[in-house]
Order: sequence, then structure tokens, then C-alpha cells
Amino acid sequence: METLTLNISGMTCMGCASSVERKLTEQQGVTKAQVDLGAGQAEVCFDPKLTSQDTLKQVLRAAGWGVAA
Repeated sequence: METLTLNISGMTCMGCASSVERKLTEQQGVTKAQVDLGAGQAEVCFDPKLTSQDTLKQVLRAAGWGVAA
């Protein structure tokens, strides 16, 4: 398992944070996603054999959020 911290822009409310968590946890291999709205970050635990950092970033960008590692 790997842990990744992503800096996410565009989240303005708890609904946004929940959407980010949901998008991440829907991905195969993600075991946990926790978003800190105030910090603008998401911590993601995932199996690198099933998904990648780039895939997780692409999923969030496709949903409209800005993402940086």
C-alpha cells in the first residue's frame, strides 16, 4: 500500500470534499481517502498494483478539480 497526499484546488464546501472522497474511493485499489477541506488536501491510501498516482489525479481533474502532488 502507498499513501499519497494531493493538493486540491476548487473545493469550496463540505459537499465538494465529499465528492472528492467519493471519486477517489470509487477507484479500484483505493482503500481510504480522507479530505481536509481547510488545508485543500486529500490523503489517499491505495494499492499501486491496481491504480497509480497519475490515474487518481486524472480522475479528479476530469471531475473539475485542480490537482497537484
